[in-house]
Order: sequence, then structure tokens, then C-alpha cells
Amino acid sequence: MTSSDTLVLRVAGRPVGRYVTRPGLPARLAPRPYLHPVTTLAGTAVTEVSPADHAHHLGVGVAVPDVEGHNFWGGRTFVRDRGPTELDNHGTQRHTGFQLRDPDGFVEELRWVAAGTELLRERRTVAATGLTGRAWALDFTFSLTNVTPAPLSIGSPATNGRPGAAYGGFFWRARKEAAAPRVFTADRDGEAAVHGTRAGWLALAGPGSPRPGGAGSGGGWTLVFAGATEDTRRDPWFVRAAEYPGVGSCLAHSRRPAVAPGGTLVRRIVTVVADGALSRDEAAALVRKAVAQ
Repeated sequence: MTSSDTLVLRVAGRPVGRYVTRPGLPARLAPRPYLHPVTTLAGTAVTEVSPADHAHHLGVGVAVPDVEGHNFWGGRTFVRDRGPTELDNHGTQRHTGFQLRDPDGFVEELRWVAAGTELLRERRTVAATGLTGRAWALDFTFSLTNVTPAPLSIGSPATNGRPGAAYGGFFWRARKEAAAPRVFTADRDGEAAVHGTRAGWLALAGPGSPRPGGAGSGGGWTLVFAGATEDTRRDPWFVRAAEYPGVGSCLAHSRRPAVAPGGTLVRRIVTVVADGALSRDEAAALVRKAVAQ
């Protein structure tokens, strides 16, 4: 992979994320740009790519399992009355160029293509900002514009008949460790209590575990996710902890939203990436600071 295919995000000169624009992946994984590895300021990795449990999970990015029947998530498609089904319906997010490219962020243009047709054009804006000596923030905005002459409906396994599986939109596949991470919001604890809520912020906290090869120990970490726009705050959270660690926003929770021809859907998620365990008060304070910047 050439240097033009990757970009390194830095906070105060320290690398905290690597962005891959043109991954060499099979069609079944719905190839798309992604961030990996993303690390804390101390260097602990908090993302995974193509783990054994879900090969189509690609670090941090945007993934949608159903855009007018096309799969931009990867893997099997959930079909009503049939369940997860292998279909030849995968799309690709194609990087077309950077409008801005700096050490602490970028503005990118992408084309969402399936079956030889461009469906959506995306503008993605990503910025990395320092917060404290042990925390920084990833500010991630994506704007999807329908470039077809007809409305495009967005779905999820939940809207296609699988309760509790409304994933699709911004998605962060976190690092899997020996113990499941703690999940909490301002007033709730645990995966079952948090999944599907519209909390102002949501935290995923990992205890840390030995690094591969026994080269020391990976430190504990906390990720705090917040919807930074009114539309984003209305999206429920998709959360997994016991099966695998992952957090995303749900564009299609109980209904299929439609993007009109020429219309644009915009979402902004700000994620605090911190070393160690954060208390509720610390998480809330860092989120307020990150969103305000």
C-alpha cells in the first residue's frame, strides 16, 4: 500500500490514528475507508480490523447494511423470513480525494457505488483534538447526498425483521480483550440497559489485557461517544459488549428513513479516547469539552 492510500492523524505531534482510504478487501466485506489502529495517547490500541468473529468489522467508519437493498456493511444480509443470507449485493465506498489533508484531520469525498451505479456521494470530515494529558477527541461528521433520480431508503436488520439489530451508520469496532468492557451512560449501566437508548453520551471502558506476543500489557481505556447534532442525538445507540465490543448510531432503528433525490443526511459523532477508567463525572466533562471545541 502506497503512502497516498493512508493518512496518519496526530495530536500534538503524537500519532493516534491511521486512516486507510483504499483497502484491498474482497467485495463481500463491502470495501470502505476506515481508521485503524486508533490509539490512546499512551499508545493502547482501541480498534480492530477484520477480527475472527466478524471479518467485515473495519475499525472506525461508516457502514450501512441496507441502502435500497444494497449492503454497505459487509457479510450476510438479513432477509425477512429467511434470516442472515449470503447475497451478491455488496457495495463499495470509493475514496475520490481529499479537500483538506492536515496532520490533525481531513475532509474527504467518497462515492457509494453498488451494481455499477453511484447511489450516494459523501463528504466526510474528521478531526483529532487534544483534551487533557490522557484524553483526546475524534470528531467525525459524514454527509450522504442522494445522487439518483429516486428516493433511497435506509434499512437495518431490525427494520427487516431482526429485533435489537438496528445497526447502521457510524460504527466503532473496539478492541476485544479477555474481559468484556463496561458499558454506561449518565444514568444506566450494562449492555442490556444501554442498548437502544437515546442517551446524550455512552461510554465503553476496557480493563486492558496483555498485548499479542506477550510484549507488555495493554493499558485500560475508555471511549465516550456523543451525538453532536440534534439529528444524531435522536438516533438510538447500538451497543455490543459481551459478544464483541462495538458501538454505533442507528440510522434505521424502527423505520426506514428515505433520502430524497438531491437530499442530504448528516450525522456528527464525537468520541473521547482516554487512557484508564473514567468516572461518570469525568466522562461527562470531557464530552462537553470535546463537543464544544
